[in-house]
Amino acid sequence: MQRILVAGDTILHTPASKLIIEAMGYQIITSSRLQDAVSLILEDPPDLLITEKGFAGGGHDLDLITAAKACLQKANIPILLALNDSELSGVDWDLFPVDDFMIKPVLPEVLLARIELAQSRLIRVFDNNPLSRLPGNTSILRAIQKTIDSEEPHGVCYIDIDNFKPYNDRYGFSRGDEVLLMVARLTVNVVEENARNGSFVGHVGGDDFVFIVREEHIDTVCQRLIANFERVKNMFLSPEDIAAGCFIGEDRQGNRTEFELLSLSVAVVTTAGNKYKHYGEISATASQIKHYTKSLPGSNYVIDRRNP
Repeated sequence: MQRILVAGDTILHTPASKLIIEAMGYQIITSSRLQDAVSLILEDPPDLLITEKGFAGGGHDLDLITAAKACLQKANIPILLALNDSELSGVDWDLFPVDDFMIKPVLPEVLLARIELAQSRLIRVFDNNPLSRLPGNTSILRAIQKTIDSEEPHGVCYIDIDNFKPYNDRYGFSRGDEVLLMVARLTVNVVEENARNGSFVGHVGGDDFVFIVREEHIDTVCQRLIANFERVKNMFLSPEDIAAGCFIGEDRQGNRTEFELLSLSVAVVTTAGNKYKHYGEISATASQIKHYTKSLPGSNYVIDRRNP
């Protein structure tokens, strides 16, 4: 159960406000003294904080916000600030690092909507990959399950950059990040240009990406993604390596090995025929297909056309 600390006397101004919030499965903790609220944040932090500007009870209202922002036990607690309409124009938002605000008096329905929005925003923001800003693992799994539940044929496509680790070792992590951003942009652009409706692009982490498109767009998107990648990849390679067609690096056991240049492997799992019920089944199949795809030379995509 999500715990909400309401600090102040005027936010829950009617009994109905608390009843409506609790009826939706939240636990409400109230505090009318600033020192008590700060103690709660430090000793047993809630999942969300709602406070009011000019919080009475001694001290400064920023003490509570500062304590919440510094909380290590539950990082990034969403903070909602309630204030009067007359106070809105004078707020220095750099001084008040809150996530949302509400004008008092706050209707119960508005309060509930703001709480749910804050929770949803937290999931979206902190699920995103910090480098590419694409949706991360939680969003990817939800998108795959949504695709399965829709019972419409889609392709769940897993991208892997071949020889990315030895590339990082040779060129450095900064250049590696540039390659990751390049692949992210190429993928988003190709999907938007060729299969915008019903599509999704996510970044699992490292050199692994996922995109989902309707089944009729699989070949077009994969072919154009690989063609665009092959067109620009030499921008991220040295002339010497391009001329040699390979580079020397160390494998995972520390042995000197000759590696092919960067390439893309795309493993495609289709949902046609309703053969999958859970995203884990698609992930398992994709792992098999990706292993085979990466064994092929150069950039390739392989669609799993096996019967279940």
